[in-house]
Amino acid sequence: MQEKRLRVLVTGATGLVGAAVVEALLRRGHDVLPATRDTAHALRRWPGRRAIAADFTFDVEPAAWLPRLVGVDAVVNAVGIFREHGGETFRSMHETAPKALFEACAMARVRRVVQISALGADLRAETGFHRSKRVADQALLALPLEGCVVRPSVVFAPDGASTQLFLGWASLPWLPLPDEGEQRIQPLHLDDLAEAVAALVEGDTVPHVLDAVGPAALSLRAYLGALRAQLGLPVTRTVQVPGHWLNSGARLLQRGARHGFATDTLRMLARWNAGDAEAITALLGRPPRDVTHFIAPEHARTLLTFARLHWLLPMLRLSIAIVWLGAGLVTLGPYPIADSLALLPREGLPSVLARGALHTVAAVDILLGLSMLWPPPRWLLKLQAAVIVAYTVVLGIAVPALWLHPLAPLLKNLPILAGLALLHELHDRDLRATR
Repeated sequence: MQEKRLRVLVTGATGLVGAAVVEALLRRGHDVLPATRDTAHALRRWPGRRAIAADFTFDVEPAAWLPRLVGVDAVVNAVGIFREHGGETFRSMHETAPKALFEACAMARVRRVVQISALGADLRAETGFHRSKRVADQALLALPLEGCVVRPSVVFAPDGASTQLFLGWASLPWLPLPDEGEQRIQPLHLDDLAEAVAALVEGDTVPHVLDAVGPAALSLRAYLGALRAQLGLPVTRTVQVPGHWLNSGARLLQRGARHGFATDTLRMLARWNAGDAEAITALLGRPPRDVTHFIAPEHARTLLTFARLHWLLPMLRLSIAIVWLGAGLVTLGPYPIADSLALLPREGLPSVLARGALHTVAAVDILLGLSMLWPPPRWLLKLQAAVIVAYTVVLGIAVPALWLHPLAPLLKNLPILAGLALLHELHDRDLRATR
């Protein structure tokens, strides 16, 4: 097949892995049809390509896929989700739609189908992610076509959510590790994964299953250390974290929108995420990139900045949340009510209304604090800034002495405003840190 220019349909083409596969196939001169929900994104990225509209939450029958497979030589399925969200369920995204696609490929006599699965999607699969991937893998291999299931280990990709989690983890001043960090993983660079998939599309024959792993297995501790060294950071102290603490934290975090750190993450890390690199080495014609060469020196400083933002932005946001919550709760209770009322303009304001205004201010503070426990929309950050400015102006006029107070109760609003401005401008980065 390598002598022929192939027409290849790639599902999930605007996703992390799918886009890398599209680029690898284009470099090899193939006619690639990116299939995605966001066709506008695909057309911007690959102008002149014919983008195919496809949605795995709806395209769950073979008939939906048959028109899209006309003239197609090979299909790569790169659709995958780590967490369920709304209509994006493991059943629809990993089972029903892929099975419909594979059955349509058999009907349309598509010669080859490559399914990007995951290491761990086997008979011992414990998570919904792995179990659903295994269902589609088995469905593909049972059909009368050339099917190959690619099972990547941990994939290193600077723009990937899991990689950003690992980079942020590696950049911490101290490294918290579960179970002494002895979990075994075998990371693979995204470029090597994409090249391997492209080689499978071209090859004369393909294996039924390919473990896409790096050249050697290593511990989680060693992987974080390798990333840390490439970021230009010195060796640091490790801190052993009890497993039940991590599980409790993961359960709390996964209540947020699609957080990348969840209980399933810990269960996957606890498994042996390693395999034999011999097959992928033969396919690539060289060993996969070693983890010590994942980060190019010229990119290290930028990646270090982004890695630190992964934990600094949530820290900043939560510190502002504590300020709001503390101010509201203290106003309602421990701080003397009379002293709080003294800060309000009193001319023409009855005592009952003054108390009502004080309670309203406290309630607003508490609500704003609660809104900051997860990344709020940008408009809410602007609202908080406006409230702080209003508080500052009112108190500055009502009690001018506060400007000269040695503890600077009004001047301290300036760094909080600066923090809100930073969160506003880096809003997307803060969202990524909680996904």
